[in-house]
Amino acid sequence: MRAGGTAYDLAGPADAPVLVLIHGLGLTRRTWADHLPALARDRRVLSYDLAGHGESAPPRRTPSLAVLSEQLRALLDALGVDRVALVGFSLGGMINRRFAMDHPDRVSALAVLNSPHERTPEAQRQVEARAAAGGPAATIEETLERWFTPAFRRDRPDAVDRVRSMVLANDPDTYVRHRRVLASGVVELIRPEPPIALPTLVMTCENDAGSTPAMARAIAAEIAGAETIVVPGLRHLGLMERPALFTDPIRGWLDRVLRPETPAGKD
Repeated sequence: MRAGGTAYDLAGPADAPVLVLIHGLGLTRRTWADHLPALARDRRVLSYDLAGHGESAPPRRTPSLAVLSEQLRALLDALGVDRVALVGFSLGGMINRRFAMDHPDRVSALAVLNSPHERTPEAQRQVEARAAAGGPAATIEETLERWFTPAFRRDRPDAVDRVRSMVLANDPDTYVRHRRVLASGVVELIRPEPPIALPTLVMTCENDAGSTPAMARAIAAEIAGAETIVVPGLRHLGLMERPALFTDPIRGWLDRVLRPETPAGKD
């Protein structure tokens, strides 16, 4: 389905509270395929492709967190959805924080998965160097090494190949412009004023070099009452390698912080 150039899918009971899933750089809404059966049992799950990714139209303006936040707002308006819980992975976890800062009245809860925060100067230089390297083909093998464990790359080459193809399908210029957002946009999320004041879960993986456990704890420290989970052993795309290690905690957390929740559009 499409709304205003944004490709999206809806799953789950039509009258249930809405949960929005936001994927990361170079990926598509298919990132969440293994999570949907569990998440959509008792929630209306909206997944969509970021501008210029998957089946969504290219962005009309230079990508920024504000522009990507506006894409989500326009999609929710088109679907008549007033208030949602947001789950964002990596760049998606930056977008959902930006959206929560821009439209706090439209967010019921926030889950930030494997998303970067304030970096050391050396880590910032590395991210900016990758952003300047060119389109996805320039760094795809290095990227897959950072995203998956050696055992998964050895045992599940089919899954790794699907992700490789997904990333390489991106328009090189669009990919580079979004990668710059990933590199530089995090600055506007550090110590926001006013601070985010929503039920928040922050998750990452033990061996995620770009969205480290220290970053996850720093994000949570800036949001009163936020919870932190570090999934052992995995790397950046742990949510695709071991989906249940993310889906189960997210479901349990949502059940605790949002019940009873009002159906979509009825707040």
